Amino acid sequence: MARNPGRSWAPSASGATGTAGSPGGRPHGRPQLPRAKRRWPVWHRSVAGQVFALQVLVVLLLVVTAAVALVVQSRNDAEHEARNRSVAVAQTFASSPGIVDALRSPDPTAVLQPRAQSARVASGVDFIVVLNNQGIRYTHPNPARIGAKFVGTYEPALHGQVVTEQVTGTLGPLVQAVVPVYAPDNSVVGLVSAGVTLSNVSSASERQLPVVLGAAAVAVGLATLGTALISRRLRRQTHGLGPVEMTRMYEHHAAVLHAVREGVMIVGGDGRLLLCNDEARRLLDLPPDAEGRPVSGLGLEQAPLGLLTAGRPVTDEVVLSGERLLAVNVRLIDQPGGLPGCVATLRDSTELAALSGRVERAQRRLRLLYDAGVTVGSTLDVTRTAEELAQVTVPRFADFVTVDLADQVLTGEEPPGPSLGRMRRVALTGVRDDAPFYPVGTVLDVVPATPLAGALDSGEAGMEPRLADADGWREQDPERSAQALAYGVHSLVRVPVRARGVLLGVVRFWRAQRAEPFEADDLALAEELVSHAAVCIDNARRYTREHTMAVTLQHSLLPRNLPQQTALDVAHRYLPAQAGVGGDWFDVIPLPGARVALVVGDVVGHGLHAAATMGRLRTAIHNFSTLDLPPDELLGHLDELVNRIDQDEVAGGGRAELAGATCLYAIYDPVSRRCTLATAGHPPPAVVEPEGRVVFPELPTGPPLGLGVLPFETAELELAEGSRLVLYTDGLVEDRQRDIDEGLERLRAALSGPPRSPEQTCADVLGAMLPEHPQDDIALLVARTRVLAPDQVAQWDVPSDPAAVGEVRAAVAERLTAWGLAEAAFVTELILSELVTNAIRYGSGPIRVRLLRDRALICEVSDGSSTSPHLRYAATEDEGGRGLFLVAQFADRWGTRYTATGKVIWTEQPLE
Repeated sequence: MARNPGRSWAPSASGATGTAGSPGGRPHGRPQLPRAKRRWPVWHRSVAGQVFALQVLVVLLLVVTAAVALVVQSRNDAEHEARNRSVAVAQTFASSPGIVDALRSPDPTAVLQPRAQSARVASGVDFIVVLNNQGIRYTHPNPARIGAKFVGTYEPALHGQVVTEQVTGTLGPLVQAVVPVYAPDNSVVGLVSAGVTLSNVSSASERQLPVVLGAAAVAVGLATLGTALISRRLRRQTHGLGPVEMTRMYEHHAAVLHAVREGVMIVGGDGRLLLCNDEARRLLDLPPDAEGRPVSGLGLEQAPLGLLTAGRPVTDEVVLSGERLLAVNVRLIDQPGGLPGCVATLRDSTELAALSGRVERAQRRLRLLYDAGVTVGSTLDVTRTAEELAQVTVPRFADFVTVDLADQVLTGEEPPGPSLGRMRRVALTGVRDDAPFYPVGTVLDVVPATPLAGALDSGEAGMEPRLADADGWREQDPERSAQALAYGVHSLVRVPVRARGVLLGVVRFWRAQRAEPFEADDLALAEELVSHAAVCIDNARRYTREHTMAVTLQHSLLPRNLPQQTALDVAHRYLPAQAGVGGDWFDVIPLPGARVALVVGDVVGHGLHAAATMGRLRTAIHNFSTLDLPPDELLGHLDELVNRIDQDEVAGGGRAELAGATCLYAIYDPVSRRCTLATAGHPPPAVVEPEGRVVFPELPTGPPLGLGVLPFETAELELAEGSRLVLYTDGLVEDRQRDIDEGLERLRAALSGPPRSPEQTCADVLGAMLPEHPQDDIALLVARTRVLAPDQVAQWDVPSDPAAVGEVRAAVAERLTAWGLAEAAFVTELILSELVTNAIRYGSGPIRVRLLRDRALICEVSDGSSTSPHLRYAATEDEGGRGLFLVAQFADRWGTRYTATGKVIWTEQPLE
């Protein structure tokens, strides 16, 4: 076809067209191009108007889409935040000290109701309910509901699971979580439920709606400006051709256009059909008045219509149009001064229809396999993996999908034997919710001699193309089978879930609304889908087993109950990471002289190796603490131990995985109010003074354990009575979204304020600092200092004269009488006589005697010598050597600790 450069295919708008062959210039027997009746197009048909309308439509669609997306995101964020908050609060309250004793007390409600109310107010949730194992409430924000049955699902929590669900209660739509309360023997003695209403959880997405509306207003303004510029440009363009030139041009192109056996169409930029030949009319069944009308209004099928309106070049793309298979080519045109559009040619390729159908079907199957490979197995959760398999295949492959697995798979254990006699339904997905299939959680017993049992025994997939004609599958459950047939289920494919030679369960695909039954190709596709899902399910099962083992090991290595002591009022929290098990730990260790050691540490890495290393380090610290070493020396011994662990790992042929760790060790003396600390690469503690000021003391920098680079140094703090010493691991103050400096400032803000108990401090800190998705373990230890009263301490300086022993004995007896411990005077005088006599005889000055009345009666004799006494057994003829033997017999405990000026020999006697 010939055309003038710079001219549009559109007819002239300024003059009429015509030929000498007919009145009015219309050629006989030929379709005429649309012709404008006015010099300037009216607004609703002009390009500028259409562009403006299109821009406004696009802007409105974008605004509506963005608003809907923001609303949906806001709701999803609110639900997600509510789930995380309710789970965190429930787990925190369930692991709080004393809850087990309260549940076992005669009146749990009297103990737990005020604690639950206080925790509910502090954590921001709407309710915290404590239940017994029968679901009876012990606590509730409305006391009238205490003793009633809990509304919700709590049975899985009795087996150690965390249950979260969204319900509509008296407070409105809310999310509640139920977690178990473990006794020291790992048995579940009760449940804790926490819930948050969705209306109380705000989302940042709601605040973005004004921004979207503002952007929409700006876009509409820009669209208006652009339309004005386009309209001005169109008015300056030249319109139309002369009558003779137009007639000649029309005759030439019409003769060629209608003679070819190939459909030709010209579509303008406004989507209207400008021209089409007779072959195009035949191939697409176009109406006689098709020219000039929008292409979308010509009744074309979606495939050819999409190519004609896509606005992109197309080369030999095959589409179906009715019963014809058309090969379509599209070339874009954009002439200067004219409307953009496209020229499309169509060839009849109906003989390729069968081949095209098979190719399209193969493409759909490959796309389904690809989507399943990307979607299934996104998490290491068995149930979630089964749900992903069901969701990706409905409705693209089946109308309903059921996934049944052995109970052992859900807990991470090996399934029993080569076949399965009992399974649990873990996933059910369908195009409708009223299908007659057992719901999720139902236990199914496999009936022998049925096709299902045969598939599980052989491990081979099977198919029932027409269920109405098959009888064997009905024996599994005749009643449900009849209901399924009545519902319209007509075809079935069953595929055993087998991975690495282990049978895990079975997946069944059902068709009801789709008319065509399953075929042999469908069976092969189902096997491919289930094969991939089986590997993912088995990986999740193995991870569940290893995670359970690691969690069990970690819980067994952490302290279950804090030891009794009077120097500190201690509260603690430990929250494991959501993924993996770390090596964080804490400890409270009573020391001689009424002192107490506080320990917080963090082993590098996650998993069993980190948990096992944590247990070894914790045991080593307990052993080193019995030697009463100062913090710097204890960390030095611990550093050597970590080095030996690394060397043993390498020498044993294992992975060269460094067992690095950080540790903070502190010793508090309630008599002197002094706290001695040393750190090995651990974050500094926080000291909260009685008036509420928070201080992070500067400690000498020490390297992490296992490097053996620098010696460790100690720092000494003097703490006022009632101060709170806060020790923590880096999981509390540092994650991927914030650095440690920001975390420390947030911790300072959480600790500031009026005095609070250690328990309340732990709850407030976790409520303010807990990340949404904890990537690391969190250990928190809060200790409030106490001081021994002056009337609980007595001390005397002893001269280096054996005659002074009698004076010391008299003074001690007098003080014990004043303390009401006259019955312990004889034993105490005997112990002090031996210790003071040894100090005078073998030690050096100054010699000092100190008595402490704490949970036990503590006797201390210090001197300037570093020689340590040793217990020995004297022979019958020996005149000496029985002093320390007698001390060991009469005292409950005794030992020696070294100071900067000498040593201290101490004993402890129990008090009635």
